[in-house]
Amino acid sequence: MVKLPNLNAAEPIPDSAMAEVDRILRTGDLFRYSSDQSPVSLLEAEFSSALGSKYALAVSSCSAALFLSLKALDLPRDAKVLLPAFTFAAVPSAVVHADCIPVLCECGDDYRIDLVDFENKLPGCSAVIISHMRGHTSDMDAIMAMCDAADVAVIEDAAHSLGTTWAGRNIGTIGKVGCFSFQSYKMLNAGEGGIMITDDENLIARAVIMSGAYEHNWQRHPVLHEAVAKWQNQLPLYNQRLNTMSAALIRPQLDALARRVEAGRRNHDHVADILNNSPNIFVPQPLPKERRAPDSIQFNLVNMSDEQVDGFVKEAGAHGLKVQVFGRSQDNARAFWNWQFLGDNPDLPKTRAMLDRACDVRLPARLELQECNAIAQVLLKAAESTVCVEAG
Repeated sequence: MVKLPNLNAAEPIPDSAMAEVDRILRTGDLFRYSSDQSPVSLLEAEFSSALGSKYALAVSSCSAALFLSLKALDLPRDAKVLLPAFTFAAVPSAVVHADCIPVLCECGDDYRIDLVDFENKLPGCSAVIISHMRGHTSDMDAIMAMCDAADVAVIEDAAHSLGTTWAGRNIGTIGKVGCFSFQSYKMLNAGEGGIMITDDENLIARAVIMSGAYEHNWQRHPVLHEAVAKWQNQLPLYNQRLNTMSAALIRPQLDALARRVEAGRRNHDHVADILNNSPNIFVPQPLPKERRAPDSIQFNLVNMSDEQVDGFVKEAGAHGLKVQVFGRSQDNARAFWNWQFLGDNPDLPKTRAMLDRACDVRLPARLELQECNAIAQVLLKAAESTVCVEAG
């Protein structure tokens, strides 16, 4: 058996970034407003062009992008924001940070939004955040039809979905705002960082000011200055800027994005085909209009008791493979009942049942197929061994 690869290693930084990194270190040019040709400004232009969006604003994290998107929508205090219960804790945290109230809707065993529950909870909500969690895209046609009819703005949390398309459109460009992550485990690795894209000039103008473009630094942004100028001194400054070093690390990786997306999809689909041969493992299929860009794989354990699920995780771990079951890992930040900062969490039995059997394994785009085979074989043997031992 091929030795298991290190799944925790991030995508490497291209050598082509080194000259710019060296320049920044030698000059101390770390602040995004030090020059007109800041690497941050260049990244914004290149990223928006690559996604097909008019405007981009690079910030300190995807969480910051979500927060600024909500603030830029000028929602009233305690406005309700609808989001899927299967997401990362940072998403409801951004809603709370924006002085709004998260409303959680159910998700099914394919990890996507339950559209019936979504429709029932949409009335009374002022905004929607669609988390394409772990790159799984819900039915955006149905979601946008409901939200457009209700005149409710949609923010796409595309932290896990850079390179994914829905009916040929880039995820992140379907709603009013798209928010992306540059954290190390994402397709583009800067350690930390995020970016938001939109075609709405008033929204980006407000976000630019609030991100920390104090005094007249907003003039360094290629947006309509008339739209920004009217917000001068009218909005608070949250200082969530991206620094030039992070932008310098990201920009050369844009050229590698298409290759990484193809490799990630190849790896995911290869492993999924193998795992679906097991009677105890089920990998949900993508929706017909969805073309994913995965860097991990999720699958459900079926016909297993709680003890067998725990045994499966232990058996895989004994062979060097970390498997996370979202609902059975202590303090997992993706299990909604652990978001105690929300107060009384609703009872969401469908999502809870899914999380109690949904497994998560990193599957970076940089892996070779033989390494993917090794991962799949460990998972198959862990399932077979666990069920056989229990039966015996």
